[in-house]
Amino acid sequence: MKMQNVSFKSIDEFLQFLPEEELKIVTVLRTLILDCLPNCQEKLSFNVPYYFLHKSVCFIWPASVTWGKKQTYKGVRIGFAKGYLMSDEANYLEKGNRKQVYWRDIERLEQSDIELLKSYLFEAAIIDEQEYLMKKMLR
Repeated sequence: MKMQNVSFKSIDEFLQFLPEEELKIVTVLRTLILDCLPNCQEKLSFNVPYYFLHKSVCFIWPASVTWGKKQTYKGVRIGFAKGYLMSDEANYLEKGNRKQVYWRDIERLEQSDIELLKSYLFEAAIIDEQEYLMKKMLR
């Protein structure tokens, strides 16, 4: 059984697939991530963009790229691989029943979302660097 409704070969192919409303949000989120994490690598994983520094830091997952047979949320999900280590004092991120990955589903981006997401991206980069340095010290 195939778990996804699509299979993309490139980020451009992924972007061309998106409905207009999702594309607008994804474009802003990609720009935000690439501005806040200028040294990150953008790679397709599970047919959506993931962003890596030393390890996976975050991802963008539009609702139209399903996992399973049906869409389970609306808008675009931005997720943080190490969300469980982030402070999230604003209680902005959804935790669900996940142990590590925390996310936010966005149907309309507000300036307040952008400012908050910037701080989360910077914090995620710091966590990534700290984990890398800790592992390096333990070798």
